[in-house]
Amino acid sequence: MRHHSHPSDSSPQGDPPKQRSDKETVKRLLPYLWTYKWRVLAALTFMVGAKLANVSVPLLLKDLIDAMSFKPNDPQAVLVVPVAMLVTYGALRLSVSAFTELRELVFAKATQGAARQIALETFEHLHGLSLRFHLERQTGGMTRDIERGVRGIESLISYSLYSVVPTLIEVALVLGILAVKFDVWFAGITLTALVLYIIFTIGVTEWRTQYRRMANEFDSAAHTKAVDSLLNYETVKYFNNEGFEAARYDKSLEALRRARLKAQTSLSVLNTGQQLIIAIALVGMLWRATQGVVDGRMSLGDLVMINAFMIQLYIPLNFLGVLYREIKQSLTDLDRMFSLLEKEREIADSPNANALQLLQAPTVRFENVVFAYEVARPILHGISFEIPAGKTVAVVGPSGAGKSTLARLMFRFYDVTGGRITINNQDIRAVTQNSLRRALGIVPQDTVLFNDTVRYNIAYGNTSATPAQVEDAARAARIHDFIVSTPKGYDTMVGERGLKLSGGEKQRVAIARTLLKNPPIVIFDEATSALDSANERAIQGELQTAAHNKTTLVIAHRLSTVVDAHEILVLEDGQIVERGSHADLLAMDGRYAGMWALQQSAEGVSV
Repeated sequence: MRHHSHPSDSSPQGDPPKQRSDKETVKRLLPYLWTYKWRVLAALTFMVGAKLANVSVPLLLKDLIDAMSFKPNDPQAVLVVPVAMLVTYGALRLSVSAFTELRELVFAKATQGAARQIALETFEHLHGLSLRFHLERQTGGMTRDIERGVRGIESLISYSLYSVVPTLIEVALVLGILAVKFDVWFAGITLTALVLYIIFTIGVTEWRTQYRRMANEFDSAAHTKAVDSLLNYETVKYFNNEGFEAARYDKSLEALRRARLKAQTSLSVLNTGQQLIIAIALVGMLWRATQGVVDGRMSLGDLVMINAFMIQLYIPLNFLGVLYREIKQSLTDLDRMFSLLEKEREIADSPNANALQLLQAPTVRFENVVFAYEVARPILHGISFEIPAGKTVAVVGPSGAGKSTLARLMFRFYDVTGGRITINNQDIRAVTQNSLRRALGIVPQDTVLFNDTVRYNIAYGNTSATPAQVEDAARAARIHDFIVSTPKGYDTMVGERGLKLSGGEKQRVAIARTLLKNPPIVIFDEATSALDSANERAIQGELQTAAHNKTTLVIAHRLSTVVDAHEILVLEDGQIVERGSHADLLAMDGRYAGMWALQQSAEGVSV
């Protein structure tokens, strides 16, 4: 089946899609989290509890040190005051860990649930997009976007709720304590350092985000090239292009290396600046505290408390830069996945679409159908024909005439540009796509199989089928004997895209799969193209049995497969140039008769 070129609406190799603001991305995520609102509230409660306990530790440490100023040999001071404080100190330390773990435990379900829901919606949405979209996208890069998006959800929630918000709460508590217990300079130095730190971190991170984004683009491009090359392993070998593929992959890796080096260099600038701000602030705070102790305005416990506060703030503040970078990256990754999720469907069910009603063998009609993949190059020019209920109509003609396009239009991979297609007088654009495709079965020209077992691939036609039904379908497609002759039988793996099977074997698996589905409308698109003449004749009888009392469209190049069709249409340049039964068309001595004579001569059989 030919893949036609289409105007690109979303090219991964072109300009990246317009990014929404971080606020819009977060707003888009919140409904998924709010599904677990009670868990969110509980996690916030535990988070506040952990920070209150954490801030209380330096306060208790101050009292503990000050309480150590006792008279020599005073048993009460040694046994009562320090022991009680030490036990409380240990309890507070334990409380910090306990509240933190409870927060993680309570909120884990919300995090994983939101990630699962968004990933599932994106996966389902991608299956709902048009064939045009998937022919233009490169699957390797797209799956990479989904993978990073899911990881971005977990990172964003984890870093923001578990780190940034708790750090801000702790900073606020510490600033309040310093301002109340000591002079305003302590709070002023801390606040100034915090403001400078945040401004510097945000400014430099915004500047270096471009390098992270570039690295992501090159990473996706390299991954796409690797996947595409490995999927086309045989083609690479046919043309001795291993070196070419390696050079092409290395070019993407080199671009990725340069982008990552720039990202790393800018990271070093950021880290150095952050450390400088923190170091100056620490020196200033400790200088004020030491001076206070010397002047007698502060106790030794106050000095230790301030130092403990600075250590507690220093660690999360130092990590705040990393958190901000990761949150920005997570928002970028999440935005890319949301962009996929919000990609409009070219082919969508109408709001009032009903299920296709089939109370009897359906009649299919093409009524003045006009279609073009590209406006400048129309494919079908006013095609009109009918497939009567339970009958078989064949379409023959040269390559490029538009034969396979008829099957794509019936499945609504594309919508007609003009005219309409009806099934039992129901316009297929007015019914749900699910009900339409449930009524259709196809054996395509190019059979692509899942990298799974033979049984799985045949059962894909009816996932609820029993093993006996699967084997019956295989017998009908004349592939059962081959399958049972292999060491693993129906559990034989077919390989990527079915590469472990021959063309004829893949074709027969596809036939068995469609026979198992047992739809009322069947399309055979060059269904025996990969078979030799002996097998073709053997399967032809099974195909006729499968088409019995079904409305059947046969798209064929080999005319010997369509001689029994109710009507044969000769398609050329998107127009029906001849129509009639096999005998009628031969009697016309026209285009069909010429094709028939040519094929019979090529097979060494007299007409």
